[in-house]
This record gives sequence, structure tokens and C-alpha cells, in this order.
Amino acid sequence: MSRLLNHEEIDRQLGDLPGWAVDGPLMRATFEAPDFPAAIRLVDEVAADAESMNHHPDIDIRWRTVGFVLSTHDQGGLTQLDVELAHQISQAAARIGAQARG
Repeated sequence: MSRLLNHEEIDRQLGDLPGWAVDGPLMRATFEAPDFPAAIRLVDEVAADAESMNHHPDIDIRWRTVGFVLSTHDQGGLTQLDVELAHQISQAAARIGAQARG
């Protein structure tokens, strides 16, 4: 079980995650894919990573824009699992040519 990260730990790790922001007990990022099929590939890659980690994001897809929200619900906030999955999502986005928005 992962422990909650404190504000300093979160801020430090966000420096390595362009496009990600903290919103209370959540981390959020939105990516713009080159086209709709690329957006679906991004969701598919993230689904496989999330399943292997047994840690699942909330996902919102609108045409070629894909939003992700992370939180460790059973801990009531952000843990290292969220940071690790955010890195996986960002790497998957880079592979398919999606750009972080915001």
C-alpha cells in the first residue's frame, strides 16, 4: 500500500511531469492527439499500463483530446502510484505524438 505524498514531494515530482497539475487530492493532465485514432491508441496504451499496475485513471476522451485524472482513492489523495502512472501516461502520449495542453 502506498502512503500519501506531502505537498513538497508532489511539487518536486511535478517538475518532471510537464502538463500535469495538482487539483486538491487529484493530478490532472490533458493531451491533444494528432487525430481520433491516435487518441484511442493513447487510451489503449494507458489502459494496458494501468491494468498492469492495478491503478486506474479516470479518462475523458473528446475527439482527439484526452484528459486523465489520477488519485489513490483508498488513500484519499496522491501517492507514488499516481506519479508513476502519470509518467507512463506522458510517455505513451509522446510515443503517439500527443501534446500536453495547459
